[in-house]
Amino acid sequence: MFTDMVGYSALSQRNEKLAQELLEEHRALLRPLFPRFNGTEIKTIGDAFLVEFHSALEAAQCGIEIQRALAHRNHDVAQERRVELKIGIHIGDVVHRGGDVYGDGVNIASRIEPLAGAGGICVSMDVERQIRNALEARFEKLAPTELKNISVAMDLFRIVLPWEEAKAEGKGQKEKFTAEIGQGASPNRTGALALAAVAVVVLLVVGAGWWLVHQSGQATKPVASSPGASTAPAAPSAAPAADQKSIAVLPFVNMSADKADEYLSDGMTEELLNVLTKVKGLRVPGRSSCFSFKGKNEQDIFRKVGEQLHVNAVLEGSVRKAGNQLRITAQLINVADGFHLWSETYDRDMTNIFAIQSDVAQKVTTALKIQLGVEETRALAKKPTENTEAYRLYLLGRYHFAKVTEQGWSTAIDYFNQALQLDPNYALAYCGLADDYGSMWGQVMPGKEAWAKQNEMARKAVALDPDLADAHLSMGLSLLGLFDWRGSENEIQRAIELNPKLALAHDQYAWILTCLERFDEAAVEQQKALELEPLSTMINGDLGWQLQAARRYDDAIVQLRKTLKLDPNYFHATFILAWCMLWKGDTVSAIAEFQKAKSIADMPWVDSGLGYAYAIFGDRAKAEQVLRQLEDLAKQRYVAPGYRVIIYLALGEKEKALDWLEKGYAQLEPGLWELKVTRAYDSVRNEPRFQALLKKVGLDK
Repeated sequence: MFTDMVGYSALSQRNEKLAQELLEEHRALLRPLFPRFNGTEIKTIGDAFLVEFHSALEAAQCGIEIQRALAHRNHDVAQERRVELKIGIHIGDVVHRGGDVYGDGVNIASRIEPLAGAGGICVSMDVERQIRNALEARFEKLAPTELKNISVAMDLFRIVLPWEEAKAEGKGQKEKFTAEIGQGASPNRTGALALAAVAVVVLLVVGAGWWLVHQSGQATKPVASSPGASTAPAAPSAAPAADQKSIAVLPFVNMSADKADEYLSDGMTEELLNVLTKVKGLRVPGRSSCFSFKGKNEQDIFRKVGEQLHVNAVLEGSVRKAGNQLRITAQLINVADGFHLWSETYDRDMTNIFAIQSDVAQKVTTALKIQLGVEETRALAKKPTENTEAYRLYLLGRYHFAKVTEQGWSTAIDYFNQALQLDPNYALAYCGLADDYGSMWGQVMPGKEAWAKQNEMARKAVALDPDLADAHLSMGLSLLGLFDWRGSENEIQRAIELNPKLALAHDQYAWILTCLERFDEAAVEQQKALELEPLSTMINGDLGWQLQAARRYDDAIVQLRKTLKLDPNYFHATFILAWCMLWKGDTVSAIAEFQKAKSIADMPWVDSGLGYAYAIFGDRAKAEQVLRQLEDLAKQRYVAPGYRVIIYLALGEKEKALDWLEKGYAQLEPGLWELKVTRAYDSVRNEPRFQALLKKVGLDK
């Protein structure tokens, strides 16, 4: 806390004795106030204090009380003996070293203090966001100002003090003014705020001197449509009322000096999501929906989270890693009023990371008044591995896997294998490998090769932890490699039984049911997935695909455009939208959408759709050109046989199409899962070779 006694330097030159007298008097007045608000004096610098607080709210309350005490003191004092201060408050991480503190938090607080003006308090946008609904005061936004040596632009606010409000309203009578400055510190609006502990380091400066479970997008599946019209119910809507016991976990902020440590803050977020989903009676939106708010810090962010995810509370925080040391902050915020329900800071090393996650989850449930049962308590305390380095490598694997790129998949496999070298019994690492190989299935390597790897890893995961929902989901998806529909369905149902809040399980189950033309059941599962993940582009896009497969193209188009509002660059939605246009007879628009999808992600199966559209449009030359391009590409990388099939069908070359389809079966290509619902196959649906193929893949019934 720095206290710039306005005009102190000039007073020292005029009357050094008086200046020293006032300096000591103001120190004697301020020092008893700090501990009342959990403030710790770090040091004095001339006429300035540097003080550390447990929370932004306590810092602001202390600042108001300081200005109140000085206003009361100055009320009947001669001008020369007045003591006026300027206060700046910023929230941020700092480093303690040798009895001093360092960091951007200190620098910014010192830079914004002069803008407070005599008798005023200036706060950064981070502080204002946290206290605006918890403090009985109004805020005035200051004009944009460039802060010396501070490159990050930020909004600044001045707290309008109660006695300033009285004057502004024309109630400046001596009695009114005296009553305002003699009240003492303003109380909180709710006693719950008294529970607020360390969330982040807050600096009050007066004077000189401030963050896959599974992947966000499962490997995209070849598009399909059904052979006949559907009576499927209306598209599900994901808009449940906000529960009294519902929480969103926003991505924790990476505060480490090394930006590459972002995997740790993302991993902390995902693990807390996974832990909290184990609490019965607590609704927790999934990863994709929560991560859609990553990097967003606008003023009304908590209100937006509450409205869009239908939750009443938000958990946010930050992670700072220095060597093996961690500083993790977490705070639980009530969406309705911005009040802090609970907050804490953990200074530990990596070996304590599981204990931190368990403690945060238990403190959150306590704050939300949720009674934990014995099994839930055990689940919250369960460690995925005893080896924290293996855990760190697993988080790195998930981080790269979530990029949904060939390079990301390759890098993730390396990290998962490194984790297993340290802990061969790490079930989640086997799940990571299974999902990774499943994503590359038919895209980077032949389905037959990828399936063998996926199934091997999934079996090991289930054997190591039979009660792990993720393992059964991975197993269920791997069984499709042998077209074991019943086995796949049983495994995914088991995953849902173990964790009903696993959105990806509901989504993938809906996809399987769609392939089996069980559209009504698929709609129910997709509704559950959307309730858990209302902002997931993948799950919203998959609903569009299901409606398209059921030949409800107008409904599908509405859903796909909704998906593209979430992410205009989600090429899978654009790709399916192109098929809808094509089936509605608008070939020109379909070609344009295929080309747009190709510009976003140049994938062979996008070329396949474009070639099909060219052929339907009557441009045989361009369709054949796409076939040649696929042949040339196949000399450089794996290109699934099925990508040629539909182009040959559109060109009327049925035998060649069926030849390539049978080659696809030999490779266990995943595209064959959708034989029943792909409209492009209508022209050969009654052919004996096609009927035989349907029987081989278990789709003849």
